[in-house]
Amino acid sequence: MSLILLLIGVLLSSTALEFTGAQSVGVCYGGNGNNLPTKKAVVDLYKSKGIGKIRIYNPDEGILQALRSSNIEVILGVPNNVLKSLTNAQTASDWVNKYVKAYSIVKIKYIAVGNEVHPGSAESSSVLPAMQNIQKAISSANLQGQIKASTAIDTTLIGKSYPPKDGVFSDAASGYIKPIVNFLVSNGSPLLANVYPYFAYVNNQQSIGLDYALFTKQGKNEVGYQNLFDAMLDSIYAALEKVGGSNVKIVVSESGWPSQGGTGASAGMQAHIMGILIKHVKGGTP
Repeated sequence: MSLILLLIGVLLSSTALEFTGAQSVGVCYGGNGNNLPTKKAVVDLYKSKGIGKIRIYNPDEGILQALRSSNIEVILGVPNNVLKSLTNAQTASDWVNKYVKAYSIVKIKYIAVGNEVHPGSAESSSVLPAMQNIQKAISSANLQGQIKASTAIDTTLIGKSYPPKDGVFSDAASGYIKPIVNFLVSNGSPLLANVYPYFAYVNNQQSIGLDYALFTKQGKNEVGYQNLFDAMLDSIYAALEKVGGSNVKIVVSESGWPSQGGTGASAGMQAHIMGILIKHVKGGTP
């Protein structure tokens, strides 16, 4: 029993959360490490624990094969190092045929075209054309009603986050993100966002209390927030509104808390915040 609980703790250390309609929780499957269980065993574990969503960071055919027998919804990742190749329409079509159409029985819901690509990086100019080509290929496979292309950002793209209603993308990020948001709007896709209260807390401990980051603050602050996660999420929504994305929904594609290696990092705190966060998604932000 202790082995199972330990495995669950490891698998839940990075969590994918969806804030669209009925709130639900999934897990991020990285596949890195030693002495890992088989991919089928991982999927069977998820099914036994009622985990209905998974994010995988690359098109691993082993895990896709294991997911055939499940009813688990999937965020399928496109690694950053292949983005440039997918700016070619035929290559993107081949990618979709191999990893999406061939696994149409798998409940793939979103394609994360790149993860935390930063403006000015070598991959940044490839994100939007790769998204467009992937979505066109999805449509050609008649899967457009089932699967949407998006990309996963991190919160470093937000130039101002407090108060949350004044959230805005940084000047450096604005030119990069606006065309992407236009694509999301026209395609009816959500924005994927990796939201880690831990990093915001560690980088600004003079202004952010640990209780606020851990959901244990008594009462709300002066702008109506009881916890940092909600404030961070709403600042992204506010930033989206300012670039024409007022109707774009956000899927929180990663969140978590470290078990060691930094200020405030411990296994106990990790278990505490993940337990609260999982319960919290049944509600909503202010």
